[in-house]
Amino acid sequence: MHSVYAEQLSPLSDLFYPHGTEKGYGENPRADDVSSPAIELKSPFSFFGHTYSQIYVNNNGDLTFKLELTAYVPKPFVADGTTTIIAPLWTDLDNRKEGVISHNQYSEGSVLLRATQDINRYFPKVNFTASWVFVATWDGVPYYNQPGKASFQVVLISRGTLSFMLINYGPIDSTTHKAGYDTFKHSFEITSTNSNVSKLSSTSNVNVPGRWAFLVNQGSSYTTTSGKSFSLNSVQHSKYTFGDLCNLRTLAQLVSYGSDFQ
Repeated sequence: MHSVYAEQLSPLSDLFYPHGTEKGYGENPRADDVSSPAIELKSPFSFFGHTYSQIYVNNNGDLTFKLELTAYVPKPFVADGTTTIIAPLWTDLDNRKEGVISHNQYSEGSVLLRATQDINRYFPKVNFTASWVFVATWDGVPYYNQPGKASFQVVLISRGTLSFMLINYGPIDSTTHKAGYDTFKHSFEITSTNSNVSKLSSTSNVNVPGRWAFLVNQGSSYTTTSGKSFSLNSVQHSKYTFGDLCNLRTLAQLVSYGSDFQ
C-alpha cells in the first residue's frame, strides 16, 4: 500500500512536496491579481529575526506575512523591511482558466519525516527534526496575456525558532520576473528580469537541480559542529547570476560543509 506522501507527489518533479486540491488543501481564488485570505499558521515561523503567525499566498508568485500583495510588476529587493516577501517567482500570473495555486500545513505525518530528511541532508551540522511544514504551490499557472506557464513551490520548515525554506522549481517558461526573498537587512536574489528564468529548473545552491535551500531564522551567527563560525549578515543583499553558480558558496553550503570564509 502506498503512503499518502507517495500518492501525492507532483508528476512534474519529485522535488515537489504534496500539493493540490484534495481534502485538507487550501486553494487560492481563480481570479487575477488576488491572494489567499490570511492563513493562520499552526506554528509561528521565524524569518530573519521576526516571528509571524499568519501568511498570505499571493497569486502572482509570492508569499507575504503582514498584508496581501497583489502587485504583478516585481519591485527591487532593497532589504529595508518595507515589504517582507518570499518570491519564488514574482511575475504576472493568471489562474482563471488553468493552473492551481494551493497551500497546506502539517504538524504530523510523512511530510514531517521528508522535511527532516531534506534539511539534515543539506544542513548536516544542525541535527534537526521538523515539527511543522507549510507548503505553497503554483502548479502549471499561465502568465497573464502572454504564452507560457510556470510550476514552482515554497516549503517552510521549522522547529521552535529554527527555520528553513526550500524553493522547488518545475518547468518555467520565459517571463519578466524576480526570484528570491527580501526583508529587513536581508535579501537574496536568485534571478531577476534580465536572466534566463527557465534555468531555475536546472540550477541550485545544494547541488539538486531545481531546488534552493535556506536557513532563515533568528540568528546573526551560526557555529557548526566543527567549531567554524560565520555571520548570517554575510549573505545580506546577495545577488548572483547563473554564471556565478559553479563557484557560489551560499549559506546553505557553508552550514553543510562547515566552511569558513576564504
